[in-house]
Amino acid sequence: MSILERIQILLVAFGLSFVSMKLLIPVLHALKAGQSIREIGPKWHESKAGTPTMGGISFIFAIGVTVVLYGLRDFKNGIYDALFVFLFALVFGLIGFADDFVKVKYHRNLGLTALQKLALQLAAAGCFLALLRLNGNLTSTLYIPFWNVTISLPWAVYLLFSMFVIVGCVNAVNLTDGVDGLASGVTVPVLCFFAAAAYLEKQGELALLPLAGIGALIGFLCFNFHPAKVFMGDTGSLFLGGLVCGLAFALDLPLILLIVGFVYICETLSVMIQVTYFKLTHGKRVFKMTPIHHHFEMCGWNEEKIFTVFTGVTAVLCMIAWLAVSARG
Repeated sequence: MSILERIQILLVAFGLSFVSMKLLIPVLHALKAGQSIREIGPKWHESKAGTPTMGGISFIFAIGVTVVLYGLRDFKNGIYDALFVFLFALVFGLIGFADDFVKVKYHRNLGLTALQKLALQLAAAGCFLALLRLNGNLTSTLYIPFWNVTISLPWAVYLLFSMFVIVGCVNAVNLTDGVDGLASGVTVPVLCFFAAAAYLEKQGELALLPLAGIGALIGFLCFNFHPAKVFMGDTGSLFLGGLVCGLAFALDLPLILLIVGFVYICETLSVMIQVTYFKLTHGKRVFKMTPIHHHFEMCGWNEEKIFTVFTGVTAVLCMIAWLAVSARG
């Protein structure tokens, strides 16, 4: 893939995302697909109630069209890596869409039950991992970043571990989507890392997907940056979680998620710590509010600062992650 073609992919995905979002917002308004705000969230977020949600449809569409347009040559040669990962992420997007639909239809913040989402996500993760295994893209060894060594595991153990990682990471991305533009902004440098890693791993054809994702998310950010005109909804955040996890496993680099996904992990850990400590101490809290981006809001950070700091931290960590895996090439 030439440099010119990579630029074209970015621009095409950006244009499709921007134009489709421009057209989708009036439709979402007409359908009254407005976001319900959590009652326990920051009070100043109540002004966002009614902002259109499910905007993730736009960047999913843009990424899908771009992958098909620029992946036809690979598909004809029997190389379906980018398509497999996109379809995997799309399944999570559909789970998120079902969740968003219930919220919008019944005007409540909670959609599908936790058990329903967990069952669907585990099934999607298991099917994807089995497909990668059959296609020869996935081994049962764990690559250890920095040390450039691998640890072999029994396939059953690796499968259970991987399903846990995927479901945890997907929901961590979902938790990150609580401040205007945050999930999109944090995911852009993560996709930059995976685009570069695809070439390092001699899977350059897979770089098409993260490149399309970068362009599409930047197009979406034109509408999602503070003050947001639209939210991605669970449709978008679960899709992004699936995309990030799918790329990590397709490149056989699942442990790199600990570095590039540091912000996602902190969002999840903050909730777990808060809930556990609250129960053990009968009402005391570690953070002012969780997920942790709300804690910083309560400390006086505005949404633009949270976006900038969290995205910046992720960008630096992605550079470190590159150093961690560069010896593998």
